[in-house]
Amino acid sequence: MHYEILGNQAADAPTLVLSSGLGGSARFWAPQLPVLTEHYRVVVYDQAGTGRSPAILAEDYSIATMATELLALLDSIEVQHCHFIGHALGGLVGLELALQRPQLLKSMVLINAWSSPNPHSERCFAVRKNLLRDSGPEAYVQAQALFLYPADWIAEHSAQLAEDEAHALAHFPETNNLLRRIAALQAFNVEDQLHKITTPTLLLANRDDMLVPWQRSQHLANTLSAGQLTLLEYGGHASSVSDVEPFNRVLLDYLASQA
Repeated sequence: MHYEILGNQAADAPTLVLSSGLGGSARFWAPQLPVLTEHYRVVVYDQAGTGRSPAILAEDYSIATMATELLALLDSIEVQHCHFIGHALGGLVGLELALQRPQLLKSMVLINAWSSPNPHSERCFAVRKNLLRDSGPEAYVQAQALFLYPADWIAEHSAQLAEDEAHALAHFPETNNLLRRIAALQAFNVEDQLHKITTPTLLLANRDDMLVPWQRSQHLANTLSAGQLTLLEYGGHASSVSDVEPFNRVLLDYLASQA
């Protein structure tokens, strides 16, 4: 998989591993990199079958497989301990890492993540799959902002969204890969294993997220032995893009508390 190691390269610099959501691209974290790379060694990567990591994904592709792929990458660059930050699907990868190799993780920040399916998100992902299969990538990409951002932000950032959508279409993944990634997150369910996870974990959620109800993060905070919830009022599903400063402040404060 394509990866980059950015920021502080001092031997004692803490390592952060950033894992994106369904899109899978390291590009998602651009608004966070300027503040994170000041003090941390930051690993970003394009997930298999997305962006600059070409692959043909198996029909039974799963979140557990994504975690195994990431562990292989981290082993190859000799990361023995890290703080993990995952958005949505990336947060599910984090839960799998905590189950597969808990000694790797010093802490986790899971953003608008979940531990089992819920009817609302199922409906949203069914719509997205239908758009992709029946109307094609252009319709899928055009609809994406509706699931990710608040309505007023979309209205005020039409030029930026047009650029983002053109980039997304130019680098659109193979359709079967995307469908298998959606199927993997739809099938994800670790409810009966949450009691095994002891990694200190911040659940960061948005009250106005229209893709994943914020109560799914509250459930994780209540269930994980070392979980805590921070609830943001604004920003939608991707407040790391739509409301950067408050998001970054919460992220940095939590990481500092785990030093």
